[in-house]
Amino acid sequence: MSTAIEQELTAREQFEQQHERTVRDEIETFRQRAESFLAGEISEDEFRPFRLKHGIYGQRQPGVQMVRCKIPGGLLTARQTEQMARIADEFGGGKGHLTTRQNIQYHFVPLARVSGLMHMMADAGLTNREACYNTVRNVTTCPWAGLAPDEVFDVRPYAQRVAYAFLRKDLTGNLPRKFKIAFDGCGHSDCIQGAINDIGLRAVIRDGRRGFRMIIGGGLGPLPVEAQLLDEFVPEERLLNRCEAVIRVFNQYGNRKNKNTARMKFVVRERGFAWMKEHVDQEYADILANGGIAWPEIVPEGFGGYQSNPQPLGNGSLLPVVNAASTGDAEYDRWLETNVVRQSQTGYAAVVVRVEQGNLSSGQLYAIARIAATAGDGLVRISIDQNLLLGFIPLGRLPQVYAALGEVKLAGSRARRIDDVTTCPGAYSCNLGLTKSMNLGAALEIAVRGYDDPQVQRMTIKVSGCPNSCGQHWISDFGFYGNARKIDGKEVPYYQMLVGGGYDGQGLMRFGLAVQSVPARLAPEAVRRILDHFLAQRLAGESFREYVLRYRVETFREMTNDLAKPAELFPEIYQDWGDDMDYSLKLGRGECAA
Repeated sequence: MSTAIEQELTAREQFEQQHERTVRDEIETFRQRAESFLAGEISEDEFRPFRLKHGIYGQRQPGVQMVRCKIPGGLLTARQTEQMARIADEFGGGKGHLTTRQNIQYHFVPLARVSGLMHMMADAGLTNREACYNTVRNVTTCPWAGLAPDEVFDVRPYAQRVAYAFLRKDLTGNLPRKFKIAFDGCGHSDCIQGAINDIGLRAVIRDGRRGFRMIIGGGLGPLPVEAQLLDEFVPEERLLNRCEAVIRVFNQYGNRKNKNTARMKFVVRERGFAWMKEHVDQEYADILANGGIAWPEIVPEGFGGYQSNPQPLGNGSLLPVVNAASTGDAEYDRWLETNVVRQSQTGYAAVVVRVEQGNLSSGQLYAIARIAATAGDGLVRISIDQNLLLGFIPLGRLPQVYAALGEVKLAGSRARRIDDVTTCPGAYSCNLGLTKSMNLGAALEIAVRGYDDPQVQRMTIKVSGCPNSCGQHWISDFGFYGNARKIDGKEVPYYQMLVGGGYDGQGLMRFGLAVQSVPARLAPEAVRRILDHFLAQRLAGESFREYVLRYRVETFREMTNDLAKPAELFPEIYQDWGDDMDYSLKLGRGECAA
């Protein structure tokens, strides 16, 4: 072994040992603080910020927590996915939930057991540090990175290092509000919706040099804002410096007095984009002159799916034995059409695994890990639409993968179609949830499943349980967020309906237009009415948003007025989807679940 390799191994070993000590020490510190809180030695107000910084949320149910695991870039190794399954069994009631920021969450975990869960995460190189609170949240990355035929370059190594650079830093650990960063390497699409992030980064090559187009100041919540262009080109060696400069300005000028106007988008709104750019440039010049957060040459093993010794491609040995001639049924053909995409590497395909409402059982997680290791590249990719992606599946092995997914009820077709609905957990667990958004998502899925028109099939539906947009309702063709009203003195779950969100023909992010609130039980009928009208009245080549703008909101409001104020009531109207008892509005203290 050469001296250079020996030195490199020694440096990595030392780095991993120090990282391990840091992680284990902070988990034990969490254990001690949690025990002090449970013993009544510190107050809830004293404990809450510390708890949130470690990715632990309170739930609307007393005595239990939601624990969020941070998945940098949405990338897991097969071994880590197996560990997620073990954690689900041990702590999560056999369940895990995929979020719209590529995280995995576990619900109903008693606080006294949380540190044990954290240690199990650490065993696989995972953490929940800064998955919540006023920090740099999970750095999201296009799930097609390394696979897409139109990829400019693979952005995963940059996302991994930026995510690690901003973890456990004084600058980023107590910001005015949460801060979100997204990376995209595709040439002709925005798979990661950079425009709704505080920093959106798109791969660019200029004069043979790698770099990024940087937009800043985006965000959703009750008041959505699209990010604006800061730089056409940031060279790769200055990427971290430029990101830090933006965060410094936000840290200094963000509103720490009012949580509702604390995001960076409000700094831009109140002071103007020219002012923002001037101050970012000033901080950037200071970093270049005096130094800033260092670019990490090494990231920990498993961080963002990083493997110092990547496993070889799978040989299919643990997949079901399938007679390929017997798989040519209609459902398999539909799965091939909607869930399988040829990737840039000849002879391989990427498979989208549709996950209903983002909910996975431990058995399904074990199966996904096995398939990724046996048939793919040993990696599992989480997408922001709450699905999974498996890459490097040999084309000849697709029937076996389909059969293996079918064994655990994950072989559903129509991924990324209108009935592949995105939802947040809503009132299932969240203190701010007004309605059970996952249940409405399931009802909407059934309501639109019969539409086979290709243009309708390409539409999207997103549902949030409150106005805070964890389900990203602003950026879909049909968006819903929960609210409540009274009819004849009785509380009724309602949803505000929006139409026409998403990207326009020029690739610009557009937010949905608010129609009106309709009772939860009548929301599927509202969607059906508008879809039927669209199919009957659209012009040749007209997009759904163009149709919405042509007819104006008043048309859709009139179309659904009888639903918003129903003349005839029925018992279920007083019940949320999935409930058999009358609705009752319940709220706790919000802790920002997105």
